[in-house]
Amino acid sequence: MHWLITFRNGASDWLPLLFAVLLILMVYVLYRTLQVMPRVTAAKTVTSNTKVTWADVAGLEEAKQELEEVVDFLRDPRRFERLGARVPKGILLHGPPGTGKTLLAKAIASEAGASFYMQSASAFVEMFAGLGAARIRKLFEEARRNAPAIVFIDELDAVGASRTGHGFNREQDQTLNQLLVELDGFEERDQVVVMGASNRLQDLDSALLRPGRFDRQVLIDAPDLVGREEILGVHTRGKPLAADVDVKLIARQTAGLTGAELENIANEAAIFAGREKQQFVHQEHFEAAMERVVAGLQKRRVVTEKEKRILAYHEGGHALMSHLVGDLIPVQKVTIISRGQALGYTLNLPSEERYLHTTEEFQDLLKIYLAGRAAEQVVFGRVTNGAANDLEKVTALARSMVFEYGMSTVVTSRTMRADNYALSEETKRVRDQQQAQLTDAAYEDAQRLLRKHRPALDRVADALLEKETLDREQLDALLADIEPDSHSSETVGTVRVVSVPAD
Repeated sequence: MHWLITFRNGASDWLPLLFAVLLILMVYVLYRTLQVMPRVTAAKTVTSNTKVTWADVAGLEEAKQELEEVVDFLRDPRRFERLGARVPKGILLHGPPGTGKTLLAKAIASEAGASFYMQSASAFVEMFAGLGAARIRKLFEEARRNAPAIVFIDELDAVGASRTGHGFNREQDQTLNQLLVELDGFEERDQVVVMGASNRLQDLDSALLRPGRFDRQVLIDAPDLVGREEILGVHTRGKPLAADVDVKLIARQTAGLTGAELENIANEAAIFAGREKQQFVHQEHFEAAMERVVAGLQKRRVVTEKEKRILAYHEGGHALMSHLVGDLIPVQKVTIISRGQALGYTLNLPSEERYLHTTEEFQDLLKIYLAGRAAEQVVFGRVTNGAANDLEKVTALARSMVFEYGMSTVVTSRTMRADNYALSEETKRVRDQQQAQLTDAAYEDAQRLLRKHRPALDRVADALLEKETLDREQLDALLADIEPDSHSSETVGTVRVVSVPAD
């Protein structure tokens, strides 16, 4: 018992000191925790010394007009206020990646006399509760103090995705709620415009898209032929081009590419020219750059003679079928040299810019995609796994024809989309049958045409085995005696003549 009394007396003497040490330790831990927590810092301000101007933005004339109005309003608001107009509270730029949304924002930073604040939406999403909402409040307080101002939020879907109400998304929902309040709390005299950019418009919350918050939604899509020519003109401005460079031809051959991809092509062409120690960038460098961007890096894979023969007939089938369907998507180049993941490829480019296609054209397109596998079946009597990418394209196109475009033989007056859960099981069965019918019919027709023109297929395959790469002129010479089997593309827009019965 003596040791217990001694311990009690000693503990009573040291207990205040132990509590003091523990308190100091707790204060130190709290101090270190505050040190590692992210601070609510001011938004990044982009001043007008950026080098991007309206002259650097090409192929986006409609979007430029929309944004020039905002810049003019902030420069001279009285001109619009006299007519009772107010500046749009929000402008949402949406579209595929690489089309120039952020480039437009940089141009506004240069052209507008207003303060410009740029922030990524991901900077508002944090692990700590309330920090994202606090950053949004600080951003808009700073913009109001320096009005007129433009606030640009890049990748808006990181914070503006639809609210779910689940507990694990409470911080993101709270951040979005604060953004909604700031957008709807503006007064006309604030002269603060909010711009957002997103690649996923369908994922944004509906409350964010209503009028009064983002009044204008501007689609920034891939440029058309004229737009691509203008974009190439901008990105080749400081490059020494040779006399043989045809910018219009390059623009026609790059249908569907975005502004970022066109910039990459111009840069890759200059790199190819520098690699060869040339003084000028030639047309051949642009063609090599297009292949590099579209098809991937060239790889010298070691393939056996058997595989090389299969590749020649596979790609020859694609090339021959492209010729047989007329001017739908002419072949620019066919090769059995591997690029990227492909052992060989056929480069098809449309002859004109079009947005409407008929059922017959889509059926011809299915035959082109399936012609490689059909050639293997016709020539070798068996197929390989080399048509995996072709089958993916066929499946996607046939699915769109049946599910979205109403181009099946049974259901032609309504859609049967995959996200329509009200469809009956019978309708789903018919939908799947129609999709299979389209692809199977195209495959059988492709085999029929290749059997009919077997000598031409052999000529193209032999030429590929000898030269490995054929361009459009060489293919036209090999297939000069073959008449197109389909004219679906040539007859688009032709008015059908209907005979009127006599009285």
